[in-house]
This record gives sequence, structure tokens and C-alpha cells, in this order.
Amino acid sequence: MSKAFIAQVIQESTACTGVAANKAAGELMGAIVRELKKTGGFTLPSFGTFTVRKTKARKAMNPRTGEPVKVKAGKTVRFKASPNLKKAV
Repeated sequence: MSKAFIAQVIQESTACTGVAANKAAGELMGAIVRELKKTGGFTLPSFGTFTVRKTKARKAMNPRTGEPVKVKAGKTVRFKASPNLKKAV
């Protein structure tokens, strides 16, 4: 799914212009990111839950050269699908 796809769905369902739909899609994605940063989680009922998880620093391997590489600690976003979504798919 892309921002263009979301904008197209918004445009078709609300009969608005493409510019307005693109702006709405951008605002929606921005609101989700802000909520993830603020609270560390975001739930869309009947769809699923996004959560922010911390990752530990670790050693990895460069697949091209095979040499070990240090990976810094960071954050990642996880998604857990709701039972309704799982049933629908």
C-alpha cells in the first residue's frame, strides 16, 4: 500500500480533487507517525495494532563481504493484525 493508493481511495470515496485527497493521505500518515512517537502505539479497530519496539545493539554480517558489522540500538515498528483482519484475509 502506498500514499498514492490511499489518496486514490480517499478521492474516489469522497469525490474530492486529487490534490485534496493527496493532502488528506499525507495528513493521515503524519498523524499516525506523531501518535507512534508520542505514545509508542496506535490501534485501528478491526484492522490491527502498531507498536514501537526498541532493538538492542548487535553484531551482524555484511552479506557482500562476509565481515562482521556493528548495528546500533534503535527502534522499529511492529504490526499485529486483528482477528477480524485475519478472518477477512
